[in-house]
Amino acid sequence: MLALGLEVGDAYTSAISEIVNHPELSKWEYILTLEHDNIPPPDGVLKLIKRMEEHPEFACIGGLYWTKGEGGVPQIWGDPKDPVLNFRPQPPVPGELVECNGTGMGFNLWRMSLFKDPKLRQPWFKTQSGTDGVGTQDLYFWGDAKKHGYRCAVDCGVLVGHHDHSTNITW
Repeated sequence: MLALGLEVGDAYTSAISEIVNHPELSKWEYILTLEHDNIPPPDGVLKLIKRMEEHPEFACIGGLYWTKGEGGVPQIWGDPKDPVLNFRPQPPVPGELVECNGTGMGFNLWRMSLFKDPKLRQPWFKTQSGTDGVGTQDLYFWGDAKKHGYRCAVDCGVLVGHHDHSTNITW
């Protein structure tokens, strides 16, 4: 499903709502999110499915990609061992699964059941700018999901390129 012409938070909430409410698609076990500027490996989905099957404790597992630009950071947001919820980037561990407090959205496999939980606030994804503060739609979601006990991780064995169209560089 392609979501065009909407702000990114609205696009994710709208597309996933349509899937969750679809009589056939809602029966599927997983939802994969893939952004237009991310380049996953050919076997990336299979690797994420394998990890999800091995780790039922996670509601979402993403591939490893970095923010764009010089000094970019891995999108492995926050250390769950820290007693204070935070979204500071963690270093990747080559080939390993790293639990975190939030993931980017670029290449993630999500359990469908997550989006059927009525305790999660709606909209699920919201880009914040203004009086509510500033924040990305992905970490807005994880701030709420963590309150309800949901866990996520990044598979550092699934390397995903992050393409910058303006410079034609893939990070």
